[in-house]
Amino acid sequence: MTTRTSNASGPLPMVAGRAVPYLPLGLLAGVGAVLAYLWKYPCRFGGVWNGGVGQFTHFCYTDIYPLFWGEHLDQGKIPYVDYPVEYPVGIGGIMEFARRLAGGDGVAFYDITVALMGISLVVGVLLTAALAGRTRPWDALWYAVGPAVILCAYINWDLAAGALALGGLLAWSRERQYLAGVLLALAVATKFYPLMFFGALFLLTVRTGKWVPFLKTAAAAAVAWLAVNVPIMAVNYEGWKRFYAFSSERGADWGGLWFFFQRRQMGFLADAEHLNTMAMAALAVLLAGVAVLALAAPRRPRLMQLCFLALAAFMITNKVWSPQYVLWLVPFAVLARPRWGALAAWQAAECWYFFSIWLYLVGQTPGQEALGIGDLPYFLSVWARAITIVVLMALVVRDVLRPEHDVVRQAGIDDQSGGVFNRAEDRFALRSRAAATVE
Repeated sequence: MTTRTSNASGPLPMVAGRAVPYLPLGLLAGVGAVLAYLWKYPCRFGGVWNGGVGQFTHFCYTDIYPLFWGEHLDQGKIPYVDYPVEYPVGIGGIMEFARRLAGGDGVAFYDITVALMGISLVVGVLLTAALAGRTRPWDALWYAVGPAVILCAYINWDLAAGALALGGLLAWSRERQYLAGVLLALAVATKFYPLMFFGALFLLTVRTGKWVPFLKTAAAAAVAWLAVNVPIMAVNYEGWKRFYAFSSERGADWGGLWFFFQRRQMGFLADAEHLNTMAMAALAVLLAGVAVLALAAPRRPRLMQLCFLALAAFMITNKVWSPQYVLWLVPFAVLARPRWGALAAWQAAECWYFFSIWLYLVGQTPGQEALGIGDLPYFLSVWARAITIVVLMALVVRDVLRPEHDVVRQAGIDDQSGGVFNRAEDRFALRSRAAATVE
């Protein structure tokens, strides 16, 4: 007589075993999402959205609630089709989805949007943990319950783009190149910043010669981006291009270093007429530096290191630097350099800026100056945030040049998020003449 025994190594136990470590992170991310919602309590439940500077003095401002009226969603207008929207089509789609469910109620529109963003945060945290790998999944706590994340989570729609971008990069790490391209394209169609990650993929492709996977991802991305944009372009091209025209025409704005230069009238740096040229040139210089680093480093950089450096360069040189942009960078800062000291200093600076911007706006309101702050304390917070990010960038560059300082690689890992780049041989790398002579 034989007895049937359970197969402990079957597919379901394996999936469950892999999922269990992520359950606490998912729950903590849910806690973070709820805390972010409660932070908006004075606005959502206290009514300070609807008058004066209360939304600033209570630090609960959001773009989502006023744009229900600002984008004429309260009138049943369909984004792009009936009214031009200053965001890419991904956000317009989220707006339209929430509008249909809200039934003309601005508060309901906010709640529905926040629910979607809360889900995006939980998904983004789990994706970050998956990208960190089995050795460091708890690094994703910075994204789940980080103080700056809780403060800034529901200012705008950024969390949706974050989930899509992280999903695309996880697909790349699992060597599912077509899916990676689709998700990254949808991320770019939601917020523009994930475009920087294609540059990181390209640089590592040049170094390793893995052209077929990269071209698959790029082709899938092009098709997916066109698939979601062309129908809107065909229906109302003027409405569709509003985001791109607005981005080009926009001057130096809150949070950006260019705003400081103009406010302090610092010579050619304050030249509003040539702002776009200067911003693009500054970004090009920083990205060129990232490219040289990627191709000349003694050991191929990890994908997340290059994604972080490219994204940080984009943020520092941008014409505007809104407080919610911290949501873009947190998962990549953690994945690039999961050491708590510099991360904590940066998060403190981001929190300082968060409180400063709202008090600064109060200080710019006629009759309310005594409740706010002026230029000096505000710009101190602007520079504190920028400097802490530059320090993080410098530390990541050091880790690239001296891999023994990279805490991820100290565990015997090459590039667990790199997909086909993981343990790949160099096919092309810049070498100095001195190094070539030694060889």
